[in-house]
Amino acid sequence: MSTQPSPILRTILTALRRLYPEHLADKAWDNTGLLLSPPPLTLSSSTLRAPRILLTVDLTTAVATEAISLNAAMVVTYHPIIFRPLKSLTTDNTQQTTLLRLVQAGISVYSPHTAVDAVRGGVNDWLASGISGGEEYEASRTAIQPCASAQGTEHEGAGYGRLVTLKEPTDIRSIVERVKSFLGMSYLQVALAKRHTATPTERDIRTIGICAGSGGSVFRDVKADLLFTGEMSHHEALAAKESGTSIVACFHSNTERGYLPFMRQKLLETLPRAWEETVEEEGSDEMLDVEGWEVHISGVDRDPYDIV
Repeated sequence: MSTQPSPILRTILTALRRLYPEHLADKAWDNTGLLLSPPPLTLSSSTLRAPRILLTVDLTTAVATEAISLNAAMVVTYHPIIFRPLKSLTTDNTQQTTLLRLVQAGISVYSPHTAVDAVRGGVNDWLASGISGGEEYEASRTAIQPCASAQGTEHEGAGYGRLVTLKEPTDIRSIVERVKSFLGMSYLQVALAKRHTATPTERDIRTIGICAGSGGSVFRDVKADLLFTGEMSHHEALAAKESGTSIVACFHSNTERGYLPFMRQKLLETLPRAWEETVEEEGSDEMLDVEGWEVHISGVDRDPYDIV
């Protein structure tokens, strides 16, 4: 049996790695890349002519069922479902059951995670533009933790988190309302420094630290008027507040899920050329001609927390 990925899988991997290079991911702790690659199944001609990809933030039981119903070739899950080493694969564990079901259905799994955080135009830049109003309102935008692997490459400037300096200062109340509107949320978690509690409408916020997901470690040495992230620990938030920095948080994955439509569009633009390259490499006139690519966003993926 051939161990080579199928032409369709190779094409999807080419597109993903072109958009979100794996060398930008934080390999010190993150588990990015191709996580599951089952033996290729005999697919129907209609599936081969229009391969389907499902995007999600978390690969849950419900998302796996959705992928199987969709006859997806791959699930691209922002968070890696395999994070710590597995000592077994059994149906006694729900996440392992999900993996076994996907293997049985011939569906691959890929996680770009911190590569999406780091790359220019990724999730942190998307958040920065949503919070500031766009780069035209910013005096500067830099990575908080630059990627050493990006230096001297076309990805120069990539890194984890963003530090934005506004051209004109704003107030905490305006920032909160902008974040609510941008993310489509009715409620946020806010930890106000003393100065912002006393004068919430004073325009004294010029520097904003931004980090999708969990920003505590990224923000460790950041000096800013405001920190925005999905979540921070109790002690991290307390330390920031005591130092005069306010915090806006909105639960971990709510800072990430809204980026999926942008990822979808980028993939739809990148896949056709990646397929042409695969066909050229194969050098075969007998390869099935892919007529189009379908990239779907999960309709059942959501943050585990509800506000009641």
